[in-house]
Amino acid sequence: MQYRQLGHSGLEVSLVGLGTNNFGRRCDQAQSAKVLNQAIESGINFIDTANIYSAGESETHIGHWLKGKRDQVLIATKFGMEMGDGPMQMGASRKHIMDSIDASLARLQTDYVDLYQLHRVDRRIPIEETLRALDDLVQQGKVRYIGASNFDAWHLCEAAWTSNNKSLNRFVSVQNYYNLLKRDIECEVMPFCEAYGVGIIPFFPLESGFLTGKYRRGEAAPNGARLTGSPRGDKLLTDANFDILEQLDRFAQEREHSLLDLAIAGLAAQPAVASIITGATSPEQVVANAASAEWALSGEDRDALDAIVASPHPARRR
Repeated sequence: MQYRQLGHSGLEVSLVGLGTNNFGRRCDQAQSAKVLNQAIESGINFIDTANIYSAGESETHIGHWLKGKRDQVLIATKFGMEMGDGPMQMGASRKHIMDSIDASLARLQTDYVDLYQLHRVDRRIPIEETLRALDDLVQQGKVRYIGASNFDAWHLCEAAWTSNNKSLNRFVSVQNYYNLLKRDIECEVMPFCEAYGVGIIPFFPLESGFLTGKYRRGEAAPNGARLTGSPRGDKLLTDANFDILEQLDRFAQEREHSLLDLAIAGLAAQPAVASIITGATSPEQVVANAASAEWALSGEDRDALDAIVASPHPARRR
């Protein structure tokens, strides 16, 4: 497993990370433990969760498993999404941040998290209030580093300016939607991250299984699969996307690799990408995801890949 520095932080994260939004929803405690054990065995040290995943159950499963293993993994969690009815149950206010970290630490059964991420922009709250509260958590030792998620470049720039101007801890990472079919962060977010040392953590790198070959043109979608019968599936499972998928499949096969390998390798080829979040419901999926990081694309490979699905940023077209 390759390890990369997360932005300008002191964290060295596995190139493939483990996403845990299936814990509690599709994986019970025992199955979650099997997936986590395999992650460590496969060299994955970056475990990503959120307080909203299965209404806190994902964090709870990780917490039960974490005993005696805390020094082997880096735990990242998120706050900001709606956690209940009534006021003050979401957002990036000081009160919600302070309440949320204590609740997450209790579920995780640890006294600190390595990376605490704002799950989405909250324009109701001045970014200075959010960053001051997060800075306090770092000073208190409850949080090692802070990150953002679902941020545009100008949101990252505003946060970076505020941190620098007010001498506050800054976001070391951003976790955004990024895969070979959805490359729009290459326009502005990625150049900003490269210039200012912010690590990129892609989520949905496999496009809910579409970029693994799970779905095929003219074949019924698998029962129980994430895209089967969903509005998101209706948008993705189109002839235009299948045209791209079949070209990507040929590209990978010609180089004796799988679509899964290509989906990971294509993102790993970007220097600002630190850890690619892959979900798993079984140890076998963890093994496959971890192995996919072994392929390093050549310059010629990247040229050929861009010919299939071009970057929306002209300067990134080789």
